[in-house]
Amino acid sequence: MSSWPGLDRLLTTDPQDAGCGKAMELLHVYADLAVADPDTAARRYPDVAAHLRGCGPCAEDLEGLLALVRADLTEI
Repeated sequence: MSSWPGLDRLLTTDPQDAGCGKAMELLHVYADLAVADPDTAARRYPDVAAHLRGCGPCAEDLEGLLALVRADLTEI
């Protein structure tokens, strides 16, 4: 597209993208749902799912939460 990667990312951002702020507010809820059924989490919070597809740092935070929730479930 252009020689400016940042501009390309901005122009290709999903219009449903919730942004980092809202995604962080809901990430713990999203993670709890995603452990049980990732598709349900994405359907319930499509704006957060859209954000996680495009934001590496937030997706990494989700992976960390998922690992923590899964570890807690194995100890029960």
